[in-house]
Amino acid sequence: MFKTSRGQDKGQRGITGLETAIILIAFVVVASVFAFTVLSTGIFSSERSKETVFAGLDEVRSSLEPRGSVIAYKGTFTGGKDSIFKVVFIVANAVQGEPINLTPPYTAGGSGDDPDLSSGAQYKMIVSYSDDNQFLNDVPWSVTWPGYDNSDNLLDPGETAEITVWLADDVTGTADTSSGGIALMDGTATDGGTGGFADTSTVPGVNDKWTIELKPESGATLNIERRLPGRLDTIMDLR
Repeated sequence: MFKTSRGQDKGQRGITGLETAIILIAFVVVASVFAFTVLSTGIFSSERSKETVFAGLDEVRSSLEPRGSVIAYKGTFTGGKDSIFKVVFIVANAVQGEPINLTPPYTAGGSGDDPDLSSGAQYKMIVSYSDDNQFLNDVPWSVTWPGYDNSDNLLDPGETAEITVWLADDVTGTADTSSGGIALMDGTATDGGTGGFADTSTVPGVNDKWTIELKPESGATLNIERRLPGRLDTIMDLR
């Protein structure tokens, strides 16, 4: 009996303190690596989210918003066809954000032929026009500054800019030179040159829909979409 008991005792196995320590250290190392990986991924995701938020804020803070009505002016094109030769509207800086560069490629003096190419102008905003018959990628436009103006071409918070989009290359007409008057009431438009309508057969007529797109250097694109009324007046308020 005693021999059998002693044989059973020799067959038992156990775990030492050293082996326990090795296993615990392995668990700690694995857990640390896992925690570091999760933490790094979380920090990276947070940084990407922050960059996305700031990019969205910059996009909004550098955007234009329309103020008031869109005014279209009727002119007579070569061949006697009536259409709009310029569109005028006012824009402001959205949410009192960053200044927007509105250096114009053209100017308009209200006498002789308009618009006039602004020599050496490094304009940043591109204005395009489209309708069912055509797409004009870079049409002439000019700017004036009604109200408060700090005498530069940056649209700052608190300022408004009156954008005139010229859909004909040269316009002649009788200008009202009185203070606050409307220039080029009776316009004769020339087509076929750089930037304007290609020919009189493609100019928009009554009930035609068109879109003007303003693409500033930074910020969101501003789309102005309107439809011409059933009768073209000299001056049309396209609300």
